[in-house]
Amino acid sequence: MKRSFVIAGLFVVLIAGWYLWPKGSPVQQPAPNARPEVSVVTIKTGSLLLTRDLPGRSSAFRMAEIRPQVSGIITRRFFEEGSLVRQGQQLYQIDPAPLQAAFNSAKANLGKAEASVSSVQAQVARYEELVKIGGVSQQEYDDAKASLGEARADVAMASSAVTTARINLDYSRVISPISGRIGQSKVTEGALVNAGQPEPLAVVQQLDQIYVDVSQSSAELMRLRQNQKDKAKSSRVELLVDGRPTGRIGTLKFSDVTVNPTTGTVLLRALFPNQDHEILTGMFVHARIEQWKTDMAILVPQKSVSRSADGSVSVWVVGADGKVNPRPVAVSEVVGDRWLVESGLRAGEKVVYEGIMKIQPGMAVKAVEAVLAPVPQR
Repeated sequence: MKRSFVIAGLFVVLIAGWYLWPKGSPVQQPAPNARPEVSVVTIKTGSLLLTRDLPGRSSAFRMAEIRPQVSGIITRRFFEEGSLVRQGQQLYQIDPAPLQAAFNSAKANLGKAEASVSSVQAQVARYEELVKIGGVSQQEYDDAKASLGEARADVAMASSAVTTARINLDYSRVISPISGRIGQSKVTEGALVNAGQPEPLAVVQQLDQIYVDVSQSSAELMRLRQNQKDKAKSSRVELLVDGRPTGRIGTLKFSDVTVNPTTGTVLLRALFPNQDHEILTGMFVHARIEQWKTDMAILVPQKSVSRSADGSVSVWVVGADGKVNPRPVAVSEVVGDRWLVESGLRAGEKVVYEGIMKIQPGMAVKAVEAVLAPVPQR
């Protein structure tokens, strides 16, 4: 009995649901000849500047390692560490006393040699008259002339010794060969230094300009050189620190003549202004180098590009008849969210941007122009 009531209740629910269910129109199926809608981009040519951000290290425009030319004791230092020094400014004083004594001794030897020349020269003059009348032999006269030559040679040697002693005495005053900022002093007063020692007393660096050495692939360097040849001037180089432009614009000075066999790169050197001395030697920086510029660049969105398993690249192009077909293209550079097209597309053609999954070769489509962001320059 209970089971009969349950079955009757279910029957009532089914009948009520049939009458209460909304009676809508049947689901519309797409017409067999309907064209799928796709988003397209019309290809245009435009100007494009390509750059490369290359990492490198900064180095001083000029650097002088201050080393002593004579041995002795440092008696005084004339500069403050980290200060600016001028070319010709005295930096250290080496005890000049032994060098002064050597100079005085050399001068005395020169005077002795000059006196000897005077004596022998007078003897030669006397023998020259006596040999004519037989007062002395020809041999004695020849010996006197030889002695005069030796005396004059002694004078020349003594004069050179005086010059050397004077130079060494001048070297007791350690002079800066360039103007720039001097670093830490490695010695203090009372230190013994030796001529030609390997460790410098201090280092002076000229930082009004700064070099940045970077490495670039040999293939990109070939393109850069071709660009410079076409423009007949150096490429523009911008300095970046921590990835941010500093506003310093430099010039590319030279490229090395050897390719690194391990990395396939070539060393480039750029020169930047640095009047405020903010860029220090040894900093890790980037140089943004202009590679090349064109006014006929063709860019295509990366979403439009399909790459096959064999590495070939293609895009879907909507023809003048409204039908879509794949087309192989050659791309080279990534510019923002787009590819730079080397060949395969012309200005005015329409490339499918969205809707690639619902199209087939030869299919008629409804093309709707897509709105894209401006092309970024890099």
